[in-house]
Amino acid sequence: MQTESVYRRLRERIVTGGYAPGERLTELSVSAVLEVSRTPVREALRRLEGDGLVRSAGRGVIVAALSGEALAHAYAVRASLEALTAETAAARQRAGRIAPADLADLTRDNTLLAEVTQAGDYDQAMLLNRRFHRRVAELAANPIALEMLDRLWDQIVVSTRASLTPPQRPDAVVAEHRLLVCAIADGEAELAGRIAAGHARATALAAEAGVPDDSGANSGATVKKGP
Repeated sequence: MQTESVYRRLRERIVTGGYAPGERLTELSVSAVLEVSRTPVREALRRLEGDGLVRSAGRGVIVAALSGEALAHAYAVRASLEALTAETAAARQRAGRIAPADLADLTRDNTLLAEVTQAGDYDQAMLLNRRFHRRVAELAANPIALEMLDRLWDQIVVSTRASLTPPQRPDAVVAEHRLLVCAIADGEAELAGRIAAGHARATALAAEAGVPDDSGANSGATVKKGP
């Protein structure tokens, strides 16, 4: 369906930085860029507004970015969801419901993450970091948690991409990922949940302090801890 294709193409442009936060998008301008009619663009923009990636602004929409306080909330929910998916993945592994090749993919992504970070390719590091965490969520086989994590990741990436800088704790990130893979592989559900939660909280603390997170991005704003 054309509407779905337009939605995915437009979402990718926003998440990868093709459209920057604050940039105004209209049905006419987007349809011209994507070379499609305005009707599927209209529907795609409505879906993206529901995703929190754009917001209405008179004629058209603008690409949305989370405020410092909203970003803190996003990181908190991310931590809870990633703890849940890691714990569930480990429980499924203990029950013999995860293929060895899927665990090998996690290890491979973490190795690649270390390599591209060392090489200074921070855009690729961001993609690999997200892929690693998404694989964990996929192993949990909880489609609702996966959908919510995807939306949170999109919002966080859009809100922090402009301040992409070298990650400050690359060795720690790789080591934490390795511990998480081991806990899942061993079927240690409680341990996997604790590792995932601690890893995500470290990311949130980095954002709060105004330093890069585990994907190399910086919030560029002070993250408020309360009202």
